Amino acid sequence: MTLYFTTTVIVLVVLFLLSMFRVLREYQRGVIFLLGRFYRVKGPGLIIVVPLVQQMVRVDLRTVVMDVPTQDVISRDNVSVKVNAVVYFRVVDPERAIIQVENFLEATSQLSQTTLRSVLGQHELDDMLAGREKLNADIQAILDKQTDAWGIKVSNVELKHVDLDESMIRAIARQAEAERERRAKVIHAKGEFEASQQLLDAANILATQPQALQLRYLQTLTEIAGAHSNTVVFPLPLDIFSAFKRAAPSSAPPDDSTKKA
Repeated sequence: MTLYFTTTVIVLVVLFLLSMFRVLREYQRGVIFLLGRFYRVKGPGLIIVVPLVQQMVRVDLRTVVMDVPTQDVISRDNVSVKVNAVVYFRVVDPERAIIQVENFLEATSQLSQTTLRSVLGQHELDDMLAGREKLNADIQAILDKQTDAWGIKVSNVELKHVDLDESMIRAIARQAEAERERRAKVIHAKGEFEASQQLLDAANILATQPQALQLRYLQTLTEIAGAHSNTVVFPLPLDIFSAFKRAAPSSAPPDDSTKKA
């Protein structure tokens, strides 16, 4: 009986001593509580935790990739969209992550959802579609500031999808088409204006140099002669003969008063 009791005691002592040793990996830390009060943070490696007196809570320090569920958001211009995102964060202070919040994973998830709705609701639809980088930075800054008290560092936030209704997609397509038509009309008007300016300059030059007009007329005749056509009709300006009139000798009839004399 004494041997059995001694053996039992020895086994219990060995099990008790073995239960004191814990091994924590490189990315893990152990928050130790002594009789319910915070004692210290231990790890990584081999640590000793006294059973019944000390309790340990493991904390993972690796970056957590959290998928934020799809949220119904109404933008500032009253457009209903469905948006989901992904949040990258990690624990930098295991003590505060365990003591200051009950479940830091759940708390960060709920905070991410509410922050996503509140921030996107302050922007218009065009900002959600074209200015995602700025929205990501704004959401990340807000989350990082609010989770700092929990010992959590939010490193990045990315908007994944912005889903629109079919009617809104068609409206955006019509808006883009109208914008392209507006640009085409503006470009066409600018081209007409530049062409009119060039024609005005050319007209001013031709007005000061009549010979240039005649040369331009002859060049036009040359271009018409090269065309494959049976009939060619072109105007004959009377001004073209002015040069010949000035060069020809005067052939006016003699005055009657001169003959009588």
